[in-house]
Amino acid sequence: MEIKINNRAKNSIYKQIVEQVERGVRDGSIAPGEQLPSMNVLADRHRISRETVKKAYGILVEKNIVEPRHGKGFYVKDLTNSGAHTRVLVVFDKFSVYKQRAFDAFAESVAPGTEITILSHDQNPDILEYFLDSHLDTFDYYAIAPHFPTDEATQKRVVKLLERVPVRKLILVDHLQPGLRGSFGAIYQDFENDIYDALMHDFNNPGAKRLRVITLPMSMYGDKIRVGVNRFAAEKKVKVEFMTQVPDIIEPGDAFLVLNSQLDEGLVALSKKIQTSGLELGKGAFIISYNEFPMNELILGGLTTVSTDFPEIGHLAAKMIAERKMSKIHNRFLMIRRRTF
Repeated sequence: MEIKINNRAKNSIYKQIVEQVERGVRDGSIAPGEQLPSMNVLADRHRISRETVKKAYGILVEKNIVEPRHGKGFYVKDLTNSGAHTRVLVVFDKFSVYKQRAFDAFAESVAPGTEITILSHDQNPDILEYFLDSHLDTFDYYAIAPHFPTDEATQKRVVKLLERVPVRKLILVDHLQPGLRGSFGAIYQDFENDIYDALMHDFNNPGAKRLRVITLPMSMYGDKIRVGVNRFAAEKKVKVEFMTQVPDIIEPGDAFLVLNSQLDEGLVALSKKIQTSGLELGKGAFIISYNEFPMNELILGGLTTVSTDFPEIGHLAAKMIAERKMSKIHNRFLMIRRRTF
């Protein structure tokens, strides 16, 4: 292998050596078991201090990337089945019980020794830009949830930011960023088609006569979900109504799809309104909530949900890292039926 030195570079020579070896090991251009140039050869070739080379090789040994063999030199270790010193930056849009499930599955599935840092950009591209400015050359993989405001200017900016991450290191989670091209990895929801397919397959309760969708005006993907719901309603000839709060009157046969969080005041208000209307939840009126987590088995005696499989997002992201093979996967989405529907 050849190690190049740039005497005009801002970073020190020993760091150049370390970074080149690390990069070569990650991208496969340096094979496991390959011997590094001897310290004397490398020092003489580039007219640098042997102590500089010794420092660089010592750091590579500490990082478990190379190993010294007595009397033979330094060799690249085989890290194929080890997560040692694989560094992953996970950047969610917001911390939530759903993202926690995805992260827990990811952390359980990566190789032992993998170093994981988790951050949140809070759906603010300025924060994502700051993270990339600070950490772009620090991690081996970047798992990013690209949930940002959907206006054209913000979306173009997000694409530019994500393009800064090498495609071999980038895994998008929970959403496929429009306009981003390349062979990066992704495990994503398809909000319009997911809800359409789920309702087409599972909205078959004979007691449900009308679908009433409750969502907040600031819902990021509310418009996409609305398109999917309308497609379903047109094909199945189901009456559908959209609203931003619990209605004053609930009639027998009303089925509610609640797009905001299961534990917020809206769900509580809806269940109370059904009760005061003299209707029995799950028989006279129905609730389907968006996104699944374990407490739904207990909420309202069993809350029916439509949801992507959040743990599967974590498992698949870890698999891409283990296999060093990026692909784009539409994550499974399904209705989990319980008492409320």
